[in-house]
Amino acid sequence: MTPQRKIIHIDMDCFYAAVEMRDNPSLRDKPIAVGGRASGRGVIATCNYLARSFGVRSAMPTHKALQLCPDLELVPHRMAVYKQVSQQIHEIFHRYTHLVEPLSLDEAFLDVTGQSHCQGSAKLMAQAIRQEIFDVTGLTASAGIAPNKFLAKVASDENKPNGQLLITPDHAGEFAAALPLKKIPGVGPKTSERLARMGLSTGKDVLALSDVDLEKMLGKFGPVLWQRCQGLDERPVEPSRIRKSVGVETTLAKDLTSLEQCAEQLETLVPELERRLAKSRKGIKGQTVKLKFHDFEQTTVSQQSQKLNPDLFKALMRIAFDRGHGRNVRLVGLQVELDNTQNLKQLTLPLV
Repeated sequence: MTPQRKIIHIDMDCFYAAVEMRDNPSLRDKPIAVGGRASGRGVIATCNYLARSFGVRSAMPTHKALQLCPDLELVPHRMAVYKQVSQQIHEIFHRYTHLVEPLSLDEAFLDVTGQSHCQGSAKLMAQAIRQEIFDVTGLTASAGIAPNKFLAKVASDENKPNGQLLITPDHAGEFAAALPLKKIPGVGPKTSERLARMGLSTGKDVLALSDVDLEKMLGKFGPVLWQRCQGLDERPVEPSRIRKSVGVETTLAKDLTSLEQCAEQLETLVPELERRLAKSRKGIKGQTVKLKFHDFEQTTVSQQSQKLNPDLFKALMRIAFDRGHGRNVRLVGLQVELDNTQNLKQLTLPLV
């Protein structure tokens, strides 16, 4: 009989901002954010909970954050420090299990099924891990404990900051059915709005439909959503995740107003993409162009391709730009989908 899986999702509390408050105690009682300056195209990377009380959020333009919170203290990135702290945290994870799947510098899934630590209790292991993180780094973390990755991730956000939540197998379905759909990973703002227009706001609402109905309405994500609303997720914790894509993008200091200006960005982006692709030593099976417009809406256009082709990027760029219906462009991005079944045969191609 296969043992019931025990998954822990650990998520540091406002990680970058917490490191800055730890290293500079004068910031602890102030609303702070780590990110770029408002004078450029600054974006908030993260902020502390006091700043969040004013409505400041990650990925928000800095100028908007300052409108919401005029006393916001802006702190520049110190990525080398964050990486060093992250390494300390991940060393703690590996004391409890070798099945650790990093999601970013400050969060990870841990499969502790069958581990003997803390009498085999995943709840106690999560408490112990969080305490060790605090003892070593002085930072707090939150945790979700559940029989699968989806529920563990959602649970880790329920009692933030510095808390945890256990979802037992017996309560998994009940918990998922009561969830607001916007809390389910994969349901972004636009999908949430679309579901609301359909009269769907909770997992229970979704379960009144069939997976076939949802596939017609939402495409491939429909059946996935149907599974999640039942509290189901069979994905394993993957310590060595295979990289599926390589990308590069640039946020412009000044909006681009024409297709020609967007196409000019290929002259710097394509060589950088080639350099990153060469490091991966993989072939490709598709190319994508991403444009983000001045109102922060974005679009992506993709096409299958077995060789990196700058001319294809130009064609995809034209389609993406036309979708903007005259809107100015603030970000241009390129991406290739990797073919992990073969080595890269041609690393560079000249711009035409």
